[in-house]
Amino acid sequence: MVPRGAKRLIFVLPIVAVFLYLPLVLSSAHLGGITAFFIAWLANFKLLLFAFGCGPLCSDPSISLPLFITVSCLPIKIQKTLENGQKKGLMNYAIKALLLAGFVKAYDYSDRMHPKMILLLYAFHVYFLLELILALSAVMARTVLGLELEPQFNEPFLSTSLQDFWGNRWNLMVSGILRPTVYKPILYFFTRVGGRKWAPLPAVFGTFVVSGFMHELQFFYLGQGRVKPNWEITWFFVLHGLCLTAEIALKKAVTGKFRLPSLISRPLTVVFVMVTGCWLFFPHFSRYGVDVRAFEEYAALGAYMKNVSHSIVSVM
Repeated sequence: MVPRGAKRLIFVLPIVAVFLYLPLVLSSAHLGGITAFFIAWLANFKLLLFAFGCGPLCSDPSISLPLFITVSCLPIKIQKTLENGQKKGLMNYAIKALLLAGFVKAYDYSDRMHPKMILLLYAFHVYFLLELILALSAVMARTVLGLELEPQFNEPFLSTSLQDFWGNRWNLMVSGILRPTVYKPILYFFTRVGGRKWAPLPAVFGTFVVSGFMHELQFFYLGQGRVKPNWEITWFFVLHGLCLTAEIALKKAVTGKFRLPSLISRPLTVVFVMVTGCWLFFPHFSRYGVDVRAFEEYAALGAYMKNVSHSIVSVM
């Protein structure tokens, strides 16, 4: 009803403000984290794109209001089926669910573990938890709306480079929304200024800087007592942005003349991501108290399920 541009932006901004405030009123680490990710970040970026006639909310002009709200608030693609190769088998998710349960149980012995081992547990915990949450959401979306959720991960441990890791395998919803909101505008600007060949380099770096700021915001929402950021999370993404920019520049320079075999490039990529993550990113799960809140919620859920099972047994 409102033409795209400044007028539509004026109508959208109050919703953006509400979405930014919403995670602040949630005390649950899991609900607050999901709301911060889906609503305060992804939904707001979709709405800002919509204000200027771009993005997934403008892909179908005939979209109904309920579907518009759903696509805004959830990582949903307007399509009936997934592309070939994107579906994963039930066994894949069952194995990851068992591994996640094992990692949660392993926290009971955290006092006997090296601190770096605990950080590795955090890394796998985040990966498996997010993928399973998205898988369950996909089932509901497919059942109720006939839609599919955007894929979240594509086996990141198989990455052969940083470009492969960030662009094709890890947190694909974020890369999919950062591309039109940050990468393409910067790419367009530097293409006009200095030509197309090297314009992707500042566009990639700028995208990682914005991603760093948004991850800082996510941890601020999750932190106990709203801990003041020390910007190490942003520096993690700045570092990866610089390294990925250097990787792209090197690839342009050699133009396919040299390529590391995957037997070498895969472990190098995974080790680099894990080492830098354990240095700058994962320690903040403890610094912000996210781990403590999550463990308390697991304990409460376990006690609730135990009480329910006892009640069922007593009735029988």
